[in-house]
Amino acid sequence: MDEIKNNRQLEQENRTDAPSETFREMKAEETGNSINTAVSHDYREETAAEIHAPVSLKRDYNHGDIDRQTALGTGAGASVLGWIALAISLISLFVLPVIFGAAAVVLGIMARRRGADSLGAWSIGIGAVSVIIGIFVLPFF
Repeated sequence: MDEIKNNRQLEQENRTDAPSETFREMKAEETGNSINTAVSHDYREETAAEIHAPVSLKRDYNHGDIDRQTALGTGAGASVLGWIALAISLISLFVLPVIFGAAAVVLGIMARRRGADSLGAWSIGIGAVSVIIGIFVLPFF
């Protein structure tokens, strides 16, 4: 019986593929369990872990040649759109805050997507403040 176990162990050590039924039978005999309850801890599967650089979610339109910037709208058009959005957001503080504030937020988002980051951010912020003031504060006055 010991010779059979030793032969099976030698056969299993020389193999390079996954554990066979004879290995499971041998483990079952060693532990005194049936074949179905024997647990093999001889894992030979290959697993993969793909690791790559994180993807940036922010669009960076500020680098590149002039033709690419013009095609993406980061030239004078984005700047003009940013200034218009900022002007509408400032007007919304005094006249029709909900309507002009919402328009300033939408135009600010468009300006940021075209590359006028700071002008777009300011118009979004001022427009949002104007809408909040117009909805929650002005009705009490």
